[in-house]
Amino acid sequence: MSSRERVVRELVGAHGQTFAEEAGIKLKDTPQPLYRLLVLAHLLSARIRGSIAVDTARELYEAGMSDPRRMADASWQERVDALGRGGYRRYDERTASQLGDEAELLTERWGGDLRRMRREADGKVSELRRMIKEMPGLGPAGADIFLREVQRVWPEVAPYLDDKALKGAERLGLPKDQDRLVELAGDTEPAVLAAALVRAALDKEVAEDCLRRAG
Repeated sequence: MSSRERVVRELVGAHGQTFAEEAGIKLKDTPQPLYRLLVLAHLLSARIRGSIAVDTARELYEAGMSDPRRMADASWQERVDALGRGGYRRYDERTASQLGDEAELLTERWGGDLRRMRREADGKVSELRRMIKEMPGLGPAGADIFLREVQRVWPEVAPYLDDKALKGAERLGLPKDQDRLVELAGDTEPAVLAAALVRAALDKEVAEDCLRRAG
């Protein structure tokens, strides 16, 4: 086993939890888990700690905002309150409005079902990314987060290692080449690899610990 393969093994072994898993989302190719992932990607795309975004996604779900219809039907204040309980206070008012608008757009254009968006993209990841970016408040960062997580259940997206994941690879001294990273990871799912690399990008101590243990 090469030194780079040891680094990847240590990284995935210690930090190979997807953000969907952390948020309690049992990801499946069905409407509700996919929508919960979209909301999580929206929350994670802001400049806020990932743990706060994860806690806030749980709060929205526990408050009953688990699908686009319920999100749109909730009052703006109910959304603000749930965001606040999760610790998402810096962006709560704007995000409450965006989540409502996002739910309405998803309902009007795709019947509240992200699988319809997938079918419309017809296997073209660039087209799928473009449509996700149309969602209020998501943008490029949110689209990348959604795609690197959803590749677990939408195989045509894989492998998807975005710029954030590649920054994690660079911090670990690994190649910034998607195909080479997937090769080094062996049987590890690309979604798991991507999440682990992102955690290394977000936390210098994660990278340093993996390098120390791999050495």
